Order: sequence, then C-alpha cells, then structure tokens
Amino acid sequence: MEYLVLMRRVQWPLLGVLLGSLIWGGCETNPYTGRSQLLMVSADEMNQMGASQYNQMLSDPKVVLSKDAREIDPVKRVAARIIEAAKRSKYSQAAKSFDWEVTVIKDDNTQNAWALPGGKIAVYTGIFPMAKDEAGLAAIMGHEVIHALAQHGGERMSQNVIAQAGLTVSNIGLAILGVDPTLNQAAMQVMGVGVQTGILLPFSRKHESEADYVGILLAADAGYDPREAVHIWERMAAASGGAPPEFLSTHPAHETRITDLKGWMPEALALYERVSKASVKMLPLITASPPPSSSSSPPKKGARFR
Repeated sequence: MEYLVLMRRVQWPLLGVLLGSLIWGGCETNPYTGRSQLLMVSADEMNQMGASQYNQMLSDPKVVLSKDAREIDPVKRVAARIIEAAKRSKYSQAAKSFDWEVTVIKDDNTQNAWALPGGKIAVYTGIFPMAKDEAGLAAIMGHEVIHALAQHGGERMSQNVIAQAGLTVSNIGLAILGVDPTLNQAAMQVMGVGVQTGILLPFSRKHESEADYVGILLAADAGYDPREAVHIWERMAAASGGAPPEFLSTHPAHETRITDLKGWMPEALALYERVSKASVKMLPLITASPPPSSSSSPPKKGARFR
C-alpha cells in the first residue's frame, strides 16, 4: 500500500514534467495566424520523408504519369507562379530551401492534389473539372503548398505522439489505482474517442482552415483571382454525396469553408490588386470513366484535395 502511495506521489509529477517538456520544447508560431504549433519532428526529417514518399509514388507501377502537354503545361505554369509567391511569403526561408518537383498523374477519376514536405507536388487530372481554369487550379495548389510550408504533417505526427503518450499515462494511472482491468479498458476506449473528437480532429480542421486562408493569399500574390476558391467549394458542395457531421470530420463542412473564404476575401483581393495578373486559361476537358456495371465491385472513390 505504501508503495502505491509513493508511486502516485512520484510518478504523476514526473510524467507531467516529461509531457510538458515535450510539448513546450517543440512549440513554434504560425507566421500568418499566430497559432502555436507543436513540432517534435524537424523540418529536415519531414522533407526526407516527403522525398521518400514521392519517390515511392513515382516507382509505383499503378501510377500513370501524364504525357499530354495540354495537361502538364497549365499545371507547370501555375506551380511556377505559386512557388515564386511562396518564396516571397512569410514562409520564404522554407520555400527557398525546398527541392520543388511537380508531377501530373493521369487519373481522371481521382479528384485530388497534394504537396509533400520538401516541395513535392502532384496533381491528378481528375481535379481539373473542379478547378475549371488555371485560377481555380492556383487556389487548389496554394492550399496544398501551404500544408507543406506550414509543417502541418509534422504537427499531426507530433499531436499523435502526445495523444498516445497521454493515453498511456492514463492507462498506467488507472492500473496503479487498482481499477478493474475490464473497466480500465472501457475507460481507455472512451478517452480514446474523446482524444480523437476533442483534440485530433479539431486540429486537423484547423490545418485545413489555415491552408484555405493562407492558400488564397498565396494564389492572390501569384496573380490569380482568389474568388475562384469560393467557386471551387461551391462546386464541391454541389457534387458532394453527403458528408459526416463536422465535429466527426477532419475537414470543415463545405458551407463553413465557403463562409470563411468569403470572410477572408477582402484581404486576399487587396493583395491581388497590387500584383501583376496571371494569364488564365481553361483547363483541358476531362471526363471520368463510367462506373462499372452493378455486377462488378464498386470503384474506389478518389480522395479530394486536402
């Protein structure tokens, strides 16, 4: 009994100091929003992981790279202007250190685009109908590039480490207190759901909102009309087949994003008015393949850009 009392007095403060040092030792501040960011993984490590994932993607025999100049050229043009704007942004140091690469993936059924740490960008041809033109594509690429520049991937990794450590500490504490193992397991499941819906998902939604906000500033500074971002999400909402409640999603609801983008628009338009405008062309017409017959297995749904 005396041993348990001693453990309660010593272990919790030590664990608290450990978790506190992990959290506060890795905090940085987002230069646009002022939000404190927990970053326990270095930018260099994230860039190396990004390059590794990108190379794995390129070597995947299932991935088909576009060889059509009508698809490649607009992506390259928009990417070049977005990258130059990033090098003028508050993320200029990171943007100048990235080894930028841009790839167009020939997949008309996948509405997706992404940017990995280190500046590895991929655009699927299936996103073209949502983007419509190069200004829409700039809004999408600006969003994705900000995810990489703002180290959102590293932040999510750090949050998962801390969340797992917190659950482990709670599990140890309940065991020390002599809680029945069955009740302990049930309590851990409840806490796990609480961590997911109360901590990790809201942080993911903050990352998306942050990328939406700074992304339209980046697109505007690159010379593209930021109002196209609103039109994209209006098209996304119209095409959506239903989404989970916002509090159970990693992404804000379409309506939330549209409202937020409209609120940020005066700042983005003021920036857009001060820069030289990009020449905007329509993207090539893309028609997704028809779904297989009912006797076939359903197609995999492509993940939309995030």
